[in-house]
Amino acid sequence: MADSLQFLADHGAALLFWTILIEQAGLPIPTFPLLIAAGVLVAAGKMTVVTVLLVPLAASLPPDMAWYYVGRLKGGKVLGFLCRLSLEPDSCVRSTENLFHQYGPRALLVAKFIPGFSTVARPLAGIVGMSAMTFFWYDVIGTLTWAGVGAGIGALFSNQLEQLAQLFDQGGGLLLACIAIGLAAFVGYKYYHRQRFLRDLRMARITVEELKQRMDAGDPLTVVDVRHPFVLELDPDVIPGALSFLLEEVEHRHHEIPRDRDIVLYCSCPNEISSARTAYLLRKKGITRVRPLEGGLDAWRERKYPTERREKMPILAGS
Repeated sequence: MADSLQFLADHGAALLFWTILIEQAGLPIPTFPLLIAAGVLVAAGKMTVVTVLLVPLAASLPPDMAWYYVGRLKGGKVLGFLCRLSLEPDSCVRSTENLFHQYGPRALLVAKFIPGFSTVARPLAGIVGMSAMTFFWYDVIGTLTWAGVGAGIGALFSNQLEQLAQLFDQGGGLLLACIAIGLAAFVGYKYYHRQRFLRDLRMARITVEELKQRMDAGDPLTVVDVRHPFVLELDPDVIPGALSFLLEEVEHRHHEIPRDRDIVLYCSCPNEISSARTAYLLRKKGITRVRPLEGGLDAWRERKYPTERREKMPILAGS
């Protein structure tokens, strides 16, 4: 047996437990390959199926339940913190909202298979008011499915993976260095792309004070709420007169945006990212008088400016 697999066989349960516990607590480290390696050990008779299923469950449940209750107590503020840990904060919240809106609690069954979604799904379940018992059972089933699939892949391809592990052992430090360099380059590229995107849009933002002054003065402008319908159901408060327009609708609805006035977009997500992305896409369609609202709806509320509560948002004409 390869040295790396032998090390896992000797320390498997403890290594599996602590690595998954740390990852589920919020540190973005890959644990699925470890489950696959555990599956190889199951096929070799070095680890039991019970261990490879129950150890991940025991490691996942405490942080999962903790994040659920953090979401329930702290609300949307925790999402911004978690998505800043992601390499794709601009899509982290949005994709999670889409999946929860479409599938509800069933989305938890696949949460741990999807990077980013796994991070946000647990507090979001608390934010949307899912009962603790419902979350617990879906999380248990989802975790067992995740562990079972990973171990199953390892057991199914155990011969090939053991050969790969032997090559890795033979390659030693050189192979490990190549992997580390490749990973660092990928993370660096993602970080650079993210910072450039935010820098390009930062100069175009409008403050809530300026927006309030212009609204009070009767300036011709259109305020647009770009939050996901899932979020609107949870939080129906909007800036007075705001219309609804989704990021996902830009391609086929951009012609409905007025060209003769300023357009102010707002959301309630990290870095106002949904409104910034919508502004970016609209500018590509030739709509230049568009600006994200700095701080979004949260900043508007902090100034205690008025809001309206609507059961159903008005939408731009033609939809």
